[in-house]
Amino acid sequence: MLRKYRLGIISLFFCFLMVGLAGCQFGGSPAEKMYDHLEEAVALEDQFREQQEPLAKAEKKEQDIYNEIVALSMEEFDKIEKLSKEAEENADQRLEYLKKEKESIDEAYEEFEEVKDLTEDLETDAAKKDAKSLIDIMDKRYEAYGKLHKEYKAAVEQDQKLYSSLEDKELTLEQLQEQIKVVNEKYGKVAEHKESFNKFTSEFNEAKKAFYESAELNVNYGE
Repeated sequence: MLRKYRLGIISLFFCFLMVGLAGCQFGGSPAEKMYDHLEEAVALEDQFREQQEPLAKAEKKEQDIYNEIVALSMEEFDKIEKLSKEAEENADQRLEYLKKEKESIDEAYEEFEEVKDLTEDLETDAAKKDAKSLIDIMDKRYEAYGKLHKEYKAAVEQDQKLYSSLEDKELTLEQLQEQIKVVNEKYGKVAEHKESFNKFTSEFNEAKKAFYESAELNVNYGE
C-alpha cells in the first residue's frame, strides 16, 4: 500500500514530423505559405521536446527518493524530513520544466493558427479538404495537451502534498495510504491524457503528409 506509482514521460510522447520543402519558393502560393507556418510551428516545439528528458530524469530521481523514505523507520525521522524536503524541491523543478513545455506548445499553436486563413485560397478542393482535416486534428491535439498539462500539474502538486505530510511525525499510516491513493489516481488520469495527446500527434503527422501531397508540395521526409 505504500507504493507510489510514477509514469515515465519521455517514452510516451510522439513528436511532430519535420520535413523539408524542395524546389519551391518559400512564401509564394497559399500552400507554400501554409508549409512555412506548419514547419515553423514544429520548430517552435523544440523547447517542448527538450523538456522531456530532464523531466523524466527528475521523475526517476523523485521516485528513488520516495523509495528511500519509505524504507526508513521513525527512529530515522531526521533523514525522512531531509529527504522529503529534497523531494519537494525536485517536484518544484518538475513544475519549472512543465512551465517551459507549455510555453513552447502555446507558441507553436499560435504560429499554427496562421494557416487557418489561408485554406480557402488553396487551388484544389482536395487540398482544402486535407487542410481542414489537418486543422481539426491540430485543434484537438492542442485541447488534449491542455488537459494533459492540467492533470500533470495537479499530480505534481499532490506529490508535494505527500512529501510535506511525510515531514509530520503525527502522520498515520491511514493518512499516508490515502494520499498515495490520490497521487496514483492523478497519474492514472495523466496516462489517459498522454495517450490522447500522442494519438492526435500521430494523426497530425499523417494528415500533414496528406495535405502536402494534395497541395502538390515537393517535400523531403528524410526517410
